Amino acid sequence: MKKIVMTLACALALVNVNAQTEKKTTNSFNKWSIELGAGLTKPQRPFSAGYSTDTPSPWVGEIGVRYMFNNKFGLKIDYGYNSFTDGDDSMKFDSKYQRLDLQGVANLGRIMNFETWTNTFGLLGHAGFGVGQLKSDNFTGKDWTGNFIAGVTGQIRLSNRIALTGDFSTILNASQDHTFDGTAVDNRGFSGLMFNGTVGLQVYLGKNAKHADWVVVSNETDLSALENKLAELQNTINNIPPTKEVIVEKAVINPPVTDKDIVRDMINDRYYSVYFDFNKSTPIENSTGAIDVVLTYLRKNPSANIDIIGHADQVGKSEYNEKLSNARANSVKTILEKAGIASSRLNVVANGADTSIQKDSEEARRLARRVTFKVK
Repeated sequence: MKKIVMTLACALALVNVNAQTEKKTTNSFNKWSIELGAGLTKPQRPFSAGYSTDTPSPWVGEIGVRYMFNNKFGLKIDYGYNSFTDGDDSMKFDSKYQRLDLQGVANLGRIMNFETWTNTFGLLGHAGFGVGQLKSDNFTGKDWTGNFIAGVTGQIRLSNRIALTGDFSTILNASQDHTFDGTAVDNRGFSGLMFNGTVGLQVYLGKNAKHADWVVVSNETDLSALENKLAELQNTINNIPPTKEVIVEKAVINPPVTDKDIVRDMINDRYYSVYFDFNKSTPIENSTGAIDVVLTYLRKNPSANIDIIGHADQVGKSEYNEKLSNARANSVKTILEKAGIASSRLNVVANGADTSIQKDSEEARRLARRVTFKVK
């Protein structure tokens, strides 16, 4: 009877967990950011004979607003202002160029799984189209152009709200009628070319803890629901009286099934596991229920000892995963020791990377980062 209850409860838990996963919100990260940058520029062409700028030359300023649809793709609108003046070996001129662009953004850091080796450095790619305007002291009026812009932005996360950036962009102008020095008029088609290099800041907006740039989205099952169902199962089992099956003909009497045997079997069968975030040795909050079950069992069974078995996913070197799995197991051991369990009853086993779980699946990797138990 108790085994039937256990099986039905576990099945119910899995159904409920699946339903909760489907309802899981996708808006658990911030999507908006403001981007500021300033640096050096180099207009490459066109120039009239005798005119040039320094390489590179000051200065360029940029400001933009970005929105991420998810943690990999988004859009931004940005404004740029370039100042072009004569270099050391050039005739005098002073030109200004302004642009407004709409660009698509790809979070290359998430696409290339930077999270497997760093949580500090990121990389964005961006490209788009816009309009530009060239003005110079060598001609009157404004030279309107179309432009294509593409570039890459390196990121260093300073906090959950601010990232330091370094950007390199290339701009191609279409229908640029004047040279950058403003002295010649010639319809040059898609011939305007300049390069910008800037450093700046990205300021993340929103009420959530992290921005999409630094979030790894997973369809990981909500393990807390399973732990809660198993805890309810334990209470149900405790309220079921032991049963006896008597067969007179054969004089066989089945002994009552004890509660502690069922709990022991569930622990050894990994119904209770402690889970961890990537590259962390502190259990996630949802795993405290599993530790409570193991702690209760050890208190009720003072002669029992237990193996605390640490696991890691397959990302990274085997030596590091061995150390990480050991750190996770020791972290759980420390929790049990602080709760009053003697250290002599707790044996740490570093199992390293769990090769039985699919390496290429992000969900599977998250389930691999765990501590399991073996009652002895």
